Amino acid sequence: MTKTGTLQKPIFTSAKDVEAAFYDALARSDLDAMMAVWSEDEEVLCIHPGGPRVQGLAAVRESWRELFAGGPSLDVRVSQGIVQNFMMVAVHSVLEFVTLEGDDQLGPPMIATNVYTRGPDGWRMVVHHASPAPDERSLMIQDAPRTVH
Repeated sequence: MTKTGTLQKPIFTSAKDVEAAFYDALARSDLDAMMAVWSEDEEVLCIHPGGPRVQGLAAVRESWRELFAGGPSLDVRVSQGIVQNFMMVAVHSVLEFVTLEGDDQLGPPMIATNVYTRGPDGWRMVVHHASPAPDERSLMIQDAPRTVH
């Protein structure tokens, strides 16, 4: 990741960099850092666990502001990523394990899908959708396709 311009808006050189910045901003409850990962496209979409579909940059910003103002910081551990990277779009499906700051109890897993696009200002998030995992079977990674020689 590099920074450019007078506003010091980061330029993310890969979808992986955007994802790392997204989870860092989430862990720090940093609204400015959170919004720096999002595309400035008005079609951005965010669905928080158990929440409604939020569309548009202003609405997405407000949803994160409310979440960050609501209490303790979150510790989010991400694992079991399934990554699909293409030239201009990347789709990452991950498991999120969330605990509240100061709590030793690991919360129930969330399944999140993060979609990124590449534009003139580098990679940016356009969709974040997180929802509770329905059961333990949903946490299993399926075997990769097998090639017969």
